[in-house]
Amino acid sequence: MQNLKIVPETVQASFQRAKRTGIAFAPRFYMLLVIGLIFLAPAFLDHQFLWALLVWDLIVVALWGLDLFLLPDPREYVARREWPHAAMLSTSGEVTLTITSDTDRPVSIEITEDIPLELGEEPVQIRGKLPDVGETIFRYTVRPTHRGDCKFGLTFMRYQSAWQLAERWAKADLQQTIRVYPSTADVADQSIYLMRSRRLDMEKRLLRRRGLGREFESLREYREGDNYRDVSWTATARRGKLVVREYQVERSQPVWLVVDCGRLMRARVGELSKLDYAVSAALSLAQVAIFGGDKVGLLAYGLNQRRTVPLGRSPVHLRNILEQLAAAREESAEANHLLAAGSLLTMQTRRSLVVWITDLADTAMTPEVVEGASVLLSRHLVLFAVLEDPQLKLLANSQPEDPDQLYRITAAQEIVHRREVMIAKLRAQGAHTLEVGAKGLSGAVVEQYFALKERNLI
Repeated sequence: MQNLKIVPETVQASFQRAKRTGIAFAPRFYMLLVIGLIFLAPAFLDHQFLWALLVWDLIVVALWGLDLFLLPDPREYVARREWPHAAMLSTSGEVTLTITSDTDRPVSIEITEDIPLELGEEPVQIRGKLPDVGETIFRYTVRPTHRGDCKFGLTFMRYQSAWQLAERWAKADLQQTIRVYPSTADVADQSIYLMRSRRLDMEKRLLRRRGLGREFESLREYREGDNYRDVSWTATARRGKLVVREYQVERSQPVWLVVDCGRLMRARVGELSKLDYAVSAALSLAQVAIFGGDKVGLLAYGLNQRRTVPLGRSPVHLRNILEQLAAAREESAEANHLLAAGSLLTMQTRRSLVVWITDLADTAMTPEVVEGASVLLSRHLVLFAVLEDPQLKLLANSQPEDPDQLYRITAAQEIVHRREVMIAKLRAQGAHTLEVGAKGLSGAVVEQYFALKERNLI
């Protein structure tokens, strides 16, 4: 992933007045006014002290005006936001905010960054000082909780001089839309699989296991026992003797990643949703397959959304898959599985490996996603990966202590049995199936992919 330019752009803007006037009274101003109230006590005895109070207040107001006059104009400050790294889901990242000052008068500042809810529940507040002309760097940490696009608001700054009587309010237009990408921690963990993929590909290129694949390799004379379907009649006519075609295992097979974005994928497993884990697994497999020379396509679908990336195997193609997976969001409605299966059959006519990552609804009827996978089996090799519910299995295997708990355990056992029956039904039709926990999904899917490659099933 290092070669993909997914780091948000640097944005920069000058500060402007935050409001019509952009000025305010600092806390010390009010404190001095309160101190002046001490003249009220003797004023009960001598009204001349009221004049002393008025003079005191005028002096405080004059000092406030002088302090305000000496405060630098907001346009003498420039803000710049930089991202050292890309924004990754559930991964803490550092953001750098640099303030450039064109004035030599030091000020105390308080900066408020209007960050999106996807990065934090509250705005980021930074306090510090701008001592002199030049740049002052501030850093803060964000931890994205949702994938996809999110927008930063304005950056606000309040600043005071050492007198702390007057205060100016300023704002800088550092609005920008950034994209939170799936966590690549699982992808990094797959480095051993990448090495294994390269070794497997090298072995196939060396062995060239003739006769087992469908890719043409060479011509040779007919030998006893050869299949007549492999005879090249045009070459036979030219040479005057039987000539057969030799084939080798295909060096590049198409792999389609089908990701369910329906309501079942909204369920949370810890901090992340099931779709977040499915997206990470799809990204891991995409990188492994492209590294191994296979072409990879993507179909992320729901009821209303459909994100498609055609087959490809370049770094730019991997970037496209990453972008679409990052933007995929869970829907509140059930996904249209049959429409997704029909679309894939239309887009992909050649036999391919279809890795379908989904979940099964708790229903007595056959889920639509199972029917959709069955439709694909007539043309494609299907790896059907289902996210299991560990709490459901834990409940099904527990011992009841009262009638109410017995009822819940019985219901859980029925649901688990129904899921096993549906998965077994798909397996009987020729599909390869997985039922695995969310956290182990990436490794299980990649491992099964290599198993299918080694058996030359794709």
